[in-house]
Amino acid sequence: MHNNNTGKSLLVLGGSGLVGMEILRQALADPHVSRVIAPTRRPLPTAVNHYAHLDNPQVDFDNLPEDADWWHCDAALCALGTTRKHAGSREAFRLVDRGYVSTCARLARRAGTRTFVLNSAVGASPRSGSFYLRVKGEVEQDLSAMDFRSLSLLRPSLLDGARPEDRPGELVGLLVSRTFKPLIPKRLRAVKATDVAAAMLQAALIAPVGRHVIESDAIARRR
Repeated sequence: MHNNNTGKSLLVLGGSGLVGMEILRQALADPHVSRVIAPTRRPLPTAVNHYAHLDNPQVDFDNLPEDADWWHCDAALCALGTTRKHAGSREAFRLVDRGYVSTCARLARRAGTRTFVLNSAVGASPRSGSFYLRVKGEVEQDLSAMDFRSLSLLRPSLLDGARPEDRPGELVGLLVSRTFKPLIPKRLRAVKATDVAAAMLQAALIAPVGRHVIESDAIARRR
């Protein structure tokens, strides 16, 4: 449900994660945004939860409230995701990174939301030999079939930022990326989470018509 005519209403999915939290910070400070809805399993920290125009409903992603009025918004931004290690199995990983994302997108589209922005991954393809990238490609395919007026798929490389949970493998990757940056192709260099969030917010507010893929090396240039 739209708040008023002075700004846009945004649905932020995955608001407790690295990119999602940065989307929230930037969206809540943006004068073009009048309402932000961020459904999460647990309440968001007070650092963002004190804003009057933030709604933070607690939800069970296995049993989402299909008729909630907040599925209808100007744009939905999705940063939902986990890792195989944290999920515990391939099936659990697919449930989050494809199942939850596709279900949320379907409910938003059914409610009348016409713009969707996804934080995907560099190399995402349903034909990838990597299980992780194959699931990312499959969910991109799901969204592309949902008839959004504007669909933006961001494919960042390794994310550079302070995660709320430990990911030792990513820390090693970041160290290598920073040390050998001049030798690494631009599309594979680490990209700042703040830049990914800014590019996602820009895509949501501009809402370019059609399906748009934004590769990692183009994300920082959009700032």
